[in-house]
Amino acid sequence: MTRTVFTGGLVFDGTGSDLAPADVAIADGRIVDVGPGLDGDEAVDCTGKTLLPGLFDCHVHVTVSQLSLVSRVQTPFSYQFYEAARNLKRTLDLGITTVRDAAGADLGIKQAVDDGLIPGPRLQISVGLISQTGGHGDGWNPSGHCVPLSVEHPGRPSGLADGPDEMRRVARTLLRAGADVLKVCTTGGVLSPRDDPRHSQFTPAELDVLVAEAAMQGKYVMAHAQGVEGIKNAVRAGIRSIEHGIYLDDEAIEMMLERGTWLVPTLVAPVNVIRAVDAGADLPDAIVRKAREVVDIHREAIRRAIEAGVRIAMGTDSGVGPHGTNLEELALMEGCGMSPAAVLEATTASAAQLLGLDSELGRIAPGLRADLVVVEGDAYDLPALGGNIRQVWKDGVLAVG
Repeated sequence: MTRTVFTGGLVFDGTGSDLAPADVAIADGRIVDVGPGLDGDEAVDCTGKTLLPGLFDCHVHVTVSQLSLVSRVQTPFSYQFYEAARNLKRTLDLGITTVRDAAGADLGIKQAVDDGLIPGPRLQISVGLISQTGGHGDGWNPSGHCVPLSVEHPGRPSGLADGPDEMRRVARTLLRAGADVLKVCTTGGVLSPRDDPRHSQFTPAELDVLVAEAAMQGKYVMAHAQGVEGIKNAVRAGIRSIEHGIYLDDEAIEMMLERGTWLVPTLVAPVNVIRAVDAGADLPDAIVRKAREVVDIHREAIRRAIEAGVRIAMGTDSGVGPHGTNLEELALMEGCGMSPAAVLEATTASAAQLLGLDSELGRIAPGLRADLVVVEGDAYDLPALGGNIRQVWKDGVLAVG
């Protein structure tokens, strides 16, 4: 068993503590020691560098690479799986060793990474997006054609449900397909042209059934939730994380604090919609209008949630924006009032806690998996972080560098 020691650098252990000099020893895919003067069989010189735990992105869509309606209908069905392989590699190159896919990736993609067929971060998957008829995940168009972001197939069953009984069936179907987490739309969204992000979707009775079904299988629920009443419905139902949170108000923030609900801001998502349009993406006018309307509202809501102490985990909605640019989110989080250390904690230890992986990942501590990122220069220079990554280790194996 080879013992590798990372020597001479600073360590960010994932807990938000200040950077501190230390060596880190790994063996057999695990961190075995952290401290000064460690020895081993092999050494990685980290002089002038900082070691971070493997990073997380808690909201990605690895099978989605473009938003244009025309491109979606002209792209062959199987092309998405090859794009997913490319997107996973681009994500891993950024030091992100774990992602939560928020609809799109199926069990085959997850297993391909786990088995080493393709390089990428380990995946926690939701498989599909649970939506009511006419809701955020319903791809129906006035022409009568249905063009969802993710087309159904045997490994990705339909997520449309109306009423508690259908909600139960859909939840069980997605869990059967391999979902680690169930994702539901409790509001409209920016990317669905015929609904409003401020309007609620699904009744409390439907959400209660969903949470109960997930809990019986030891799973949890994440909610696409932008409007405030839909956010509150999700929190009351016991949903674990609010994704986006654009129209959070003080009452919703207080409810989240009381119940320990997580917030995954995805601040870069509406920014990326606007960029795509400016670059020529063919999107309905209603989507463009909504994206421009919410950017400042979104940032202010997240700023107030951060100030109040809501638990934050990093997520980007990548797929809405280009994969491989995920770390742009970190500077936006800092702009909402988080210190660089707090941003990195939200991207490591806190994200691991949200995903239920904190006993294995998210920190640099003995016994945890050896996911490590070697960063040149100042790790707290968040805008420059992506360009300063020199090595990425996953389970003790050099994956990038």
